[in-house]
Order: sequence, then C-alpha cells, then structure tokens
Amino acid sequence: MSNNLKFAKSHEWVSVDESGLATVGITDYAQSALGDVVFVDLPKIGATASAGAEVAVVESVKAASDIYSPVSGEIVEVNTALQAAPDLINSSPLDSGWLYRIKLTNAAELDGLLDEKAYAAVCE
Repeated sequence: MSNNLKFAKSHEWVSVDESGLATVGITDYAQSALGDVVFVDLPKIGATASAGAEVAVVESVKAASDIYSPVSGEIVEVNTALQAAPDLINSSPLDSGWLYRIKLTNAAELDGLLDEKAYAAVCE
C-alpha cells in the first residue's frame, strides 16, 4: 500500500494526486468480507458526492453493500472496466479495482480520514 492512502471507517480508501483528483475504492478488508463481487452500481459522472453519503453499491455472492464517499466533490470518472469484470475489486482492490475519481471540493476532509495504521486498528 502507498503512504498517500487515507481510509474511512466505512472501509473505503482514497488517494489524491498532485492535481487534487482523488481516486476512491474499497479496501482489501472490505472486499474480503464481501466475498466474490458480482456487480457494481457506480455513481454517475457529473454527480456531486458528499463525504459520508452513499455513492455506489457493490454486490457480492453474499450481500449488497453501500459504498460511502470518503470525500466531497464532483464525480469526474468511473471505472468502466468493473461493468465487465467486477471481480477486479477482489483481485486488485487498491489498484485496478478502483471505483471512481472525484474532484475534491474540500481537501480538508482528508484530515479527518485514517492513515494505514489507524485503519488497521479499526479492522482488528
């Protein structure tokens, strides 16, 4: 895992690039708890997400799970590869299995998220 990842207690991760664009996905812990992912309902491009609000749904053979945005902003891209291969979330949750990219409207929200060590403690 990269050191620039931040985590929500609801098991989403966020990584922000130099331009302020954030990529969001679910953690390895979350995909493991869900089991085999069979469908992903991604947010719409252009939609506005608020930190803590539901933005997507991931369905597995076990359950459907709401995905909450760890940060606020405008959805600018979704991972269309997940429509044909939702199992990318299982095989590569922190890389190829990302869900969406969001243009941040309040970068200070990142300060309220967990670092890797604090997130690991939540998962214990």
